[in-house]
Amino acid sequence: MLARPVRALAFEAWRKAEAMGLLPADARRLETGDVTRLVQRVREAGIARDRALRFDNVEVPSPEEVSSILRVVIAALEASPVPKYEWPAVSRVLETDLLASLLGISVSSLRRYLSGSRDTPDDVAARLHHLALIVGDLAGAYNDVGIRRWFGRRRTALNDKTPAALLSGEWSPEEEGPQKIRALAESVVTLSAT
Repeated sequence: MLARPVRALAFEAWRKAEAMGLLPADARRLETGDVTRLVQRVREAGIARDRALRFDNVEVPSPEEVSSILRVVIAALEASPVPKYEWPAVSRVLETDLLASLLGISVSSLRRYLSGSRDTPDDVAARLHHLALIVGDLAGAYNDVGIRRWFGRRRTALNDKTPAALLSGEWSPEEEGPQKIRALAESVVTLSAT
């Protein structure tokens, strides 16, 4: 069984990796073997590949070492768009028209990127990644229908605008509006964890 602080970090890493399409949605329990599988799967996707981020050492890592590794994995997941995995994961939750609108692209472009017949441009990959992380945060509190509806509800924290209104056109994840939306989604996870 994982220690409580390590468990919280493991769930955060698992939630992000799952939202990004790197893991199946089967986290019923989270044991040390699951954390090992998580780190291996993230590394296979080309993220957090440093040799120090391994659990297959001769000695069992201490809780502090596991926490440290998980913090690095979480930071790497946050910073690493992987459209190959994120397109199928996000499109399972967000309907085509909504997803295209939130990304500021046409439905036909979305379908080409999703199918892999056209490479995803970096700016679109960054927006998709931001949405994947938002969807992952919301998945801790809402089902798929609730997540879709969340984007259309006015929010006091967004000056009575909807997340969808702020995520329109060719926005960048670093802009104030998308950052506020991400913070709002993260606060949902924090509230549901208490």
